[in-house]
Amino acid sequence: MLTTNDTALVIVDVQGKLAQIMDSKDTLFKNLETVVKGAKILDIPIIWVEQIPHKLGPTIPQITDHLHDHTPIAKNSFSCYRDPQFIKALSASGCKNIVVVGIEAHICVYQTVRQLLDADYHVEVVADAVSSRNPTNKQIALDKMQQFGASLTTAEMLIFELQEVAEGERFRDILSVVK
Repeated sequence: MLTTNDTALVIVDVQGKLAQIMDSKDTLFKNLETVVKGAKILDIPIIWVEQIPHKLGPTIPQITDHLHDHTPIAKNSFSCYRDPQFIKALSASGCKNIVVVGIEAHICVYQTVRQLLDADYHVEVVADAVSSRNPTNKQIALDKMQQFGASLTTAEMLIFELQEVAEGERFRDILSVVK
């Protein structure tokens, strides 16, 4: 089970025009926003990454509107784990459980997850908060990530797993996010 004291969220490359052509983009954007809001309420570390932002553009507002206190890490490698700034941020979080969301599932998400697994992190991919332009590419990526040891979860399952109990102020805030 994931807990708030050892879990970090990694947001991969949900940017510009590319984000707008993802399969089932409306559902994707809603679930990404749910995960980000939930992570903020639960106070887990968030590492936000952008692929060559000067070319692909900024992260979508459904994410950035909730991350005013965060700065994205710019990268040019497909895998986040090839970027020294990302590795430093991940290490500084002290977390061994990594939750991954973003695009595209079969490229940057897949390569990041593979390298995180190779580095002995426990990785969970939020299946309804990742996408590709082509749904077949997403499905193959999810299958391969599972074959290599990643677990799958959903936005709502993740938030309630991290919340653990149905009580308190945080729980009320969580309920408002998932409605």
